[in-house]
Amino acid sequence: MKDLIVPKHLAIIPDGNRRWSKKHKKTTQEGYAAGIQHIGDVLKWCRELDIHMLSMWGFSTDNFKRDENEIGPLFELFKSNLKKAFDSDEKNKYEVKVRFFGRTNLFPREIQEMIKKAEEISSKNNKYQLNLLLAYGGREEIVDAVNAIIKEGVQQVDENAISNHLYSKGLPDPDLIIRTSGEQRLSGLMPWQSSYSEFYFSKKLWPEFSKSDFTAAIKDYSRRMRRFGK
Repeated sequence: MKDLIVPKHLAIIPDGNRRWSKKHKKTTQEGYAAGIQHIGDVLKWCRELDIHMLSMWGFSTDNFKRDENEIGPLFELFKSNLKKAFDSDEKNKYEVKVRFFGRTNLFPREIQEMIKKAEEISSKNNKYQLNLLLAYGGREEIVDAVNAIIKEGVQQVDENAISNHLYSKGLPDPDLIIRTSGEQRLSGLMPWQSSYSEFYFSKKLWPEFSKSDFTAAIKDYSRRMRRFGK
């Protein structure tokens, strides 16, 4: 799309998987499976619009409090999708570097090892980057950053010190944050990094969020005048 201003870094809160499964008389696991599958669609749309960095919130630290009957099958989905990515002949076709941000040490060891493997396999890709926020909480991210600074014995803490100890160290802050399902809040997504982010809220449940919805969000962003506090 000619003359369309696109975000360099797009972040998405893909909300509404459970409501979608209930609406369509599916199991919760089927709802999560549809949501995970949809990430591939969004990556394709990003490539088409020349958006090079996508961050997706996949699992929060609060999600660990959910019933074991719900998170157990979700962990199995994580494992099956990671294995599918490893085994694919096209795993590096689009030159996507995959990073995982969060307290991933809270996951079962098998998932931790698969996460490390996914990062290693894609580490040399530089054209696009997919950041998956798993076992992630925005407040926890800042707490972990501060504790890392204290451990180093830093005497004077400034903004740069905190930024350099976040999970997203070295990455640009998100230009645009999209949340689906009609909820209009961040729920703790990147509170430090989102100070000057633009927000777009869609009423669509995540598995129903279409290419036309995505394009509408990017077009809306393109029309905005960003002042960064000036």
